[in-house]
Amino acid sequence: MLSQFSDNLQAQPHKVKPTEFLMDEIKILDECKCVGLPNFIPRSAFLAILSQHVDGIRTKPVDFIKKIWDYIETVLSSVITKHSENFPQIQSSNKRAGRNLISKMKEQSVNRVAEIVEMEKLTDYTCNPDYMKSWTEKTASQEKFINSVLNDEKKSKKFSLTGFGDVEISHLRKYHAHLLQQAFDMKMRITSYWTIVLRRIVDNLALFLQFSVKNLVNAHFQKEIVAEMVDPKAGDGIQRMLEESPSVASKREKLKNSIKLLKESKDVVARIVDQNSGYGDR
Repeated sequence: MLSQFSDNLQAQPHKVKPTEFLMDEIKILDECKCVGLPNFIPRSAFLAILSQHVDGIRTKPVDFIKKIWDYIETVLSSVITKHSENFPQIQSSNKRAGRNLISKMKEQSVNRVAEIVEMEKLTDYTCNPDYMKSWTEKTASQEKFINSVLNDEKKSKKFSLTGFGDVEISHLRKYHAHLLQQAFDMKMRITSYWTIVLRRIVDNLALFLQFSVKNLVNAHFQKEIVAEMVDPKAGDGIQRMLEESPSVASKREKLKNSIKLLKESKDVVARIVDQNSGYGDR
């Protein structure tokens, strides 16, 4: 399930219409104008674009974690049923404890996953060397791209860009070269960084799930069962566990009757033996 989620998340990049290539970046850069060094991209502009990307996928990790806990609840319920089938008095209490625990952990997990995703909107850091490698490769065609937009005598409408395919460029000719360079650079940076963000979200979810399931099995479940068993409001499971089930009571009654019958048979046999002994003495 995790591999499928990862493939699905990374297979849906932030889609932009061909006629709007670099327009988001240009708009954000225009809004974040400030006094600064040439060719220096404002961090606020990068985070603004990053935030848009994160908002586009923020519901997917939450939906995934809910689906996982629904599956865990099904598995836990079947395990409880199997291991408590000989104790029908407490089976309902155990199932209720399982449902309550899953509900609490599901809510906690949803909140935690939402935090994991939200943190990515505030962070523009990675120690992964693939980021610089990818960005360097993508920016290699920057000069050729700018020349095609501003200096191409043929006024080509499209430009073939590695990783993006054929993109429209005619709508970019009204902008200054400096702004186009910044927008192109930001596009390549955010594209390279976004791949790392998606992988980091998947990794964090995998680690968090492993940790949560470990705590569920080794710590929380036993405590929840005990709390449910001793809670008078929940039906006092311990008291009900001491009560005989109808099937056990029936078996006990049959055993009692069998013992009584054996005793009566013993007495009858003893009398017959005594009578035979008396006849033998004569």
